[in-house]
Amino acid sequence: MSASASAFKLEVPGRDVPGFVRADSAVRMTLARSGDCTRVARLFETGGLRVRFPNAGATCEGVLINTGGGIAGGDRVAISCALEARASATLTTQSAEKIYRAETNSADISVSLALGSKSRLAWLPQETILFDGAQVSRKLNVAMAGDASLTILETVIFGRVARFERLGLGFLRDRWRIQRDGRLVFAEDVRLDGVVADILERPACGAGARAVATLLHVNANAVTRLSGLRRVLAKAKSTCGASTFNGL
Repeated sequence: MSASASAFKLEVPGRDVPGFVRADSAVRMTLARSGDCTRVARLFETGGLRVRFPNAGATCEGVLINTGGGIAGGDRVAISCALEARASATLTTQSAEKIYRAETNSADISVSLALGSKSRLAWLPQETILFDGAQVSRKLNVAMAGDASLTILETVIFGRVARFERLGLGFLRDRWRIQRDGRLVFAEDVRLDGVVADILERPACGAGARAVATLLHVNANAVTRLSGLRRVLAKAKSTCGASTFNGL
């Protein structure tokens, strides 16, 4: 979403950056079962985005690397991963993803995941850090077989807390859609538009929090994990909770 559709407006005369220097990066990969292991069947990389596979065991481990060191307004990042039947993988990132100040247009991040029959995927990127003036629109789309298993953990940090930063104007749109056997089982939209710190102070939004994490587990036996997860969360110092529905 561009700034023209948002309350966010931050323009610096004479400092417009030409579109051709904006980052346009993508990784597309297909992972397949080969004997007792999961291997890379197809891989495409372009722009400043790369993926490396440090361990080749039964579960394929992939590490995404943004060689640009961060994402700024107008940048585009697209990640696509398809797991064939019985493949197993864990994907993460080399470091926290930093979303820097935008002048006019928002950054766009798109993640598409496809899970074949009896495949297993853990999508565990390190945290996303929003800097003051950041604008970003993210989409996460998943299409999975009914007997596949998916675990997602996404964390967003609003400013560098250790430096006592307080975010001013910013824009975040986060959209999740998960389909299982072609049926929509999970949908979530988050939109923060304006003075982010003020929005997060509201009791129904953040109650003063400066970070949020979402853990989602999609599996036919997901309900069996709920009591153990709640015991762990009972010891947490943050505000948190867990529920189960639709095999999530």
